[in-house]
Amino acid sequence: MDGLTHPLQLSRGSIRGNLILAPMAGYTDRAFRTIAADCGADFAFTEMVSAEAVKRGNAKTIRLAMPAPGEVSAERIAYGIQIFTGDAVSAAAAVTALAPTHPALFDINCGCSVPKILKSGSGARLLQEPKKIGDIVRAMTESSPIPVSVKLRLGWDSHEITYLKAADEAAAAGACLITLHPRTRAQGFGGRADWSHIKILKERLGALPVIGSGDLFSPEDALRLLTETGCDGVMFARGAIGNPFIFEDTRLLLEGRPQASPRPADIRLHTALRHLGLLMSYKPEPIAAREMRKHFARYAAGLDHAAALRRAANVAASLREYELIVDHYLAGELTE
Repeated sequence: MDGLTHPLQLSRGSIRGNLILAPMAGYTDRAFRTIAADCGADFAFTEMVSAEAVKRGNAKTIRLAMPAPGEVSAERIAYGIQIFTGDAVSAAAAVTALAPTHPALFDINCGCSVPKILKSGSGARLLQEPKKIGDIVRAMTESSPIPVSVKLRLGWDSHEITYLKAADEAAAAGACLITLHPRTRAQGFGGRADWSHIKILKERLGALPVIGSGDLFSPEDALRLLTETGCDGVMFARGAIGNPFIFEDTRLLLEGRPQASPRPADIRLHTALRHLGLLMSYKPEPIAAREMRKHFARYAAGLDHAAALRRAANVAASLREYELIVDHYLAGELTE
């Protein structure tokens, strides 16, 4: 298994490793990215950022793109900003405005299927216009020295598979890395991700780094993806929510070292409390506590009496209330 963990060489610069946290709207804020990095993620992307909103100077949107402490240093840059847009001019304006945050990558989303995103001509809608993907990448590379990557799905639906054409256009326009989630827009997260397309894409693009995504829920999944497809790295998405430990466990497996035991309840739940504390450093406590509920449910998944934990968390409105929930649970007092 030598060589399965390694830096990713870009056209300009590099990323120190190939275990990556995917951009996920509503999840990959600064708090979650910090937790993931502490648990072994080499690199993480922000939530999707609207290029049009950045162009207008929308402060809330721009805050989404800010790095967490430790993500940008003289030694390394460990985060990238994902934008969505259907317009090359807006893309250029966005990367110009956000360049001072010093991400290692700007990524263009070509897979989101949320109706309002599609209506704007962004996300998966771009899969129907591969040439436009090239135009957007070119505008971004000409407007900023920061490298550009592209995240693709297979295509609009099973009758319109366009990822190879989209990747060709992106590469010709200067993209330095391509990520493929091998499902169509129509599939959403249903069915199975067809990893054979990741192998096809890697063989087509040669030296250009290709990152594989889709159905990565264990270290063994990551090992199988890398060995079956020859891709350059793995991007964890849903598999990392509530389980940021997947990064460390994957690294141990890929490097042939003994894996850590499944994390006991106290480690999982105290990590959740730290996650909430980080959220509170960016948002008012009641908002952070409310947003933490979806994360807490995933940290609790698989534990004994997880349903009782979820019910308690669903009405928690402060850090202290979460702390009491954890204390009662670990004392065996929360079982119903």
